[in-house]
Amino acid sequence: MLLDSNLDSVEVAEAAVLADAVDIGFEEEQLHQIGMAVREGMVNAVVHGNRYNSRKKVHLSVTKAPDRLTVVIADEGEGFDLNTLPNPLAEENLLRQSGRGLLLIQAFVDEFQVRRAQPGGTEVRMVKYLAKAS
Repeated sequence: MLLDSNLDSVEVAEAAVLADAVDIGFEEEQLHQIGMAVREGMVNAVVHGNRYNSRKKVHLSVTKAPDRLTVVIADEGEGFDLNTLPNPLAEENLLRQSGRGLLLIQAFVDEFQVRRAQPGGTEVRMVKYLAKAS
């Protein structure tokens, strides 16, 4: 799915991903976590990656499996080095308005990867596993 670099696309992406998550059988708490992770990833792609540039798109890919949901969000921005980001838990950063998105995503999903996209930009891959009742 190709989405515009605006905040309306955040809602579109979240709705699309949650529809797939419901199909797989995720419960309400997990749906909330997935929704939050997708929102954070999309906001990062639109605001920090593409910088609201109307000529750039956000690429959204969702893969359903019986036991998991994989979401990939990629922007067409300049990219960044994950190791150079300030620690959002450091005392000097606790009151900052932004900087916790990636930390939240990591808390809400089971697998999380950030890599440089080709030919440019950043790709965030998230996997959430369906917990089966024993």
